[in-house]
Formats: sequence, structure tokens, C-alpha cells
Amino acid sequence: MLKALKEIGLFKAIRFLLFEIVLLLFKLIILPQARVVYLRMLGANIGKDVIIHDVNFFNCYRKGFKGLSMGDNSFIGNDCLFDLADSITLERNVTLSERVSIITHLNVGYRDHPLQIKFPSVAKGVVINENVFVGVNATILPGVTVKSGSFIAASSLVNKDVEENTLVGGVPAAIIRKI
Repeated sequence: MLKALKEIGLFKAIRFLLFEIVLLLFKLIILPQARVVYLRMLGANIGKDVIIHDVNFFNCYRKGFKGLSMGDNSFIGNDCLFDLADSITLERNVTLSERVSIITHLNVGYRDHPLQIKFPSVAKGVVINENVFVGVNATILPGVTVKSGSFIAASSLVNKDVEENTLVGGVPAAIIRKI
């Protein structure tokens, strides 16, 4: 624990603890509309008619909820995972099915971890443009932009940008066809 405290510092450790309390309170809210109100109170930019089911947040102590933006008519299914190490932007009419993961950072461990040389820490925001559907169990990695009108098939790993009006699927996700 001392190594972790030295790594992130006292301020970030306290911020981490405060956000854990905030997240615990979030988990107690069972109504999707009440979750929207709570997230707005925490600084998230959330549009009208948004439905948020049981989403899990982590790394909130880094970017915070001010890094979360959801446009009108968006839908977040159960068990989605949002990494708020950097920003997540969902424009209007975005649907995330169940268990979708949006990852905004990579960190292999402590600064002295041997893999840090080959895989340095990185944090990059994720943007999902309007009118996009993301299927069950899909994962979107740091720095990816999914452009308007696209469809991400279930269980896909999206590691690069998705062009407009495109169906992608697989691991890693590849173009299946234009739609």
C-alpha cells in the first residue's frame, strides 16, 4: 500500500477514496432516471431522455465525471464498464448493449514495472458519434472514434477508428460491410 501511495501521492489517494464513496452511492440508485440526475450533479454532461442502467465506473479520481458526456436519447445497458481515466463522449442516439467496456487508458503497473519500457502508460479519450449501436460484450480501446451510423457487432474488440456507416466485428474488429 505504501508503494501505491508513493506512486499516486496523498491528494490522489484521498480523491480515490472520495470517489469510491460517490460510486457506492451511485450503486444504491435503482432508477435509471435518478442515475442521470446524480451523474449530472457530479459534473457529467448528459442530454435529455437518456437511460442509464447498472453501469460500472473506474478511475473516476483521474478525469472525473466532468469527462463524461452523453447526448440526447442515449441508452446504456446493464454491466457496462466506463474507464474515466480520460474522457468518454457519446453523442445523441448512441446505444450501448449489455457489458460494453469503454477503456481510456493502458497502464501495466507501477512506474518501475519492467513492461513500462515496452508499454508506457497512455490515456486517450473515446468518442462515439451519433446514431451508433454497440453490441453485447464489445470493448472499445483508448483513442478510438466510432463515427456516425456505425454498428459494432457483439464481442468485438475495437482498437482503431470506425468509419461512418460501417458494420464492424471480430477480434480485432474489422469491416464486415458498409451500411
